[in-house]
Amino acid sequence: MMGHTPFITNTKCECGHQNPVGTVLCEACGKPIGEEFDSSENLEMRYDGVARRSQRVNPGVIDLIWNFFSSVKIAIYLIVLTLLGSMLGTVFPQESTFLNIDASTYYKEQYGTAGNIYYTLGFSHTYESWWFVSLLVMIGASLVICSLDRVLPLYKALTRQKIRKHRQFLTRQKVVLIANVEEEPEAWVTRLIQPLKKKGYRVKVDGGALLAEKHRFSRWGPYVIHIGLIIFLLAVLARGLPGLNMDQHLAFPQGEITRIPDTTYYLKNEKFKVEFYTEEEMPEEFRGKKVLPKLYQTSAVLYQCTADCLDPSKKPQLSEVAAHDIQVNSPLKYKGLKAYQFDYDLTPVLRSVQPELINSASGESYGKFKLEMKNPERSFQVGPYTLTLKEKYLDFGLNEDGQPVSKSPYPNAPAFLFLIKGPDLPAAGQQYFYFPKQVDKAQFQQASINDKLGGQDRFLELDVGNMSDVDFAESTAYLNIRVDRAMPFVWLGAGIVMLGLVLGFYWQHRRIWLIVNNGELTLGGHTNKNWFGFRREIVSILERVDMAVDEKSLDNGGGLA
Repeated sequence: MMGHTPFITNTKCECGHQNPVGTVLCEACGKPIGEEFDSSENLEMRYDGVARRSQRVNPGVIDLIWNFFSSVKIAIYLIVLTLLGSMLGTVFPQESTFLNIDASTYYKEQYGTAGNIYYTLGFSHTYESWWFVSLLVMIGASLVICSLDRVLPLYKALTRQKIRKHRQFLTRQKVVLIANVEEEPEAWVTRLIQPLKKKGYRVKVDGGALLAEKHRFSRWGPYVIHIGLIIFLLAVLARGLPGLNMDQHLAFPQGEITRIPDTTYYLKNEKFKVEFYTEEEMPEEFRGKKVLPKLYQTSAVLYQCTADCLDPSKKPQLSEVAAHDIQVNSPLKYKGLKAYQFDYDLTPVLRSVQPELINSASGESYGKFKLEMKNPERSFQVGPYTLTLKEKYLDFGLNEDGQPVSKSPYPNAPAFLFLIKGPDLPAAGQQYFYFPKQVDKAQFQQASINDKLGGQDRFLELDVGNMSDVDFAESTAYLNIRVDRAMPFVWLGAGIVMLGLVLGFYWQHRRIWLIVNNGELTLGGHTNKNWFGFRREIVSILERVDMAVDEKSLDNGGGLA
């Protein structure tokens, strides 16, 4: 019987056993069913002739889907396509590897037309794309269906093995011995039990017939590998679910408590310090060319929100849960969350200002108020005037339509739009655009904007009198925040795959069938690999019962030496 197993309609064996439709070897005696198997070719023993669902003659729709995914060839195609897709994701850096970029313009500016095509086709986020995830799901489906299509027939074949097999079953094995013996069948078989057991075989006897078997568990090696791969793929796919995986690069200005997105955790950069190599400590090739940091460290405190976490109108109640001096390769760790030192910026970052509301016509000051850059209050009362914050832009810019937008979540060029109400102003109030930084006032022409918003009668201005009214963060630490709750299952899957590989590589399933009938001994042996070692083992077993056999004589059709 060759590699492909067709379905047979005549399933009743001459021994009288009625076999299920599709079986090609009798489950009782092992005789090949059907005239097309009357040959001397070695039997295909992968499933001992038990039929698989994927070999149905008249498949339905579900069977066609089952056949598609149960094909090893299809599985190989899917794996190759996934590998090619993975390679596409490495042509240019993925969006997730950058700290702060505008992907819509970055790839075109950095890599030209090729980069623009790369971004347009969605390859800049390959590993999160629908088609890549679909390929992984299809590989998983193929693994499950391939396993079920094969493991059930294999289990059935191995758990229903009969001791006494048909002579044709034995003579069409790859290891065959036919010899004449003078002893009674039961006596000869009994003498063979102990030598087999010393070699680790489990022996079953039925009169003059014998079945010896060892290392059956190795047959499950490929399916253990499949289970490991399925767990591995499920864990990889689960990393895309909310709360199970995070890999973000976040800025933490010194002295600020910053919320970690999609969590209840807040992290405070209490102090950041950096030390540089001196000229004497620097390698010669870098002296006078570069300034290299010897140490940069973030003294961090991690808090967990315990109350008022989702109400933006209330200040969250925080409880300290961990503290650590974060350095390169020494992250802060807490319940699966890790904060790694990634980068730093020694440029001072504006944190808050206390602008003064002034009557530009009379010079009268109505008072000051504190304006936070990140979490400002919504309304301020300054003298007789009420300032209501309508819009906030941490990094002010204009989009293609000329509309104001915030280009990043960091206060690089903060801007605020207020609605001012009070004496000598229209009943609906007067709009006022405010840029805290002097350089931004000039660059974005704050006065011109406000003249258009307030008209000729505008007389109110916001201004910072001196540097004591300005609060800066001296530096910013950039930390890589990671949460990967699926990683233990990734390692579990990898460990199970390794177990399956060990089972399959280091052990072989060996079976010996033997029948003594009318003075003739017929022996058939099968193993899934290492046939030379199997032959030597059979020779050594037979020598223990005073039967001299040459290894070559055990080839199909051989005889006594």
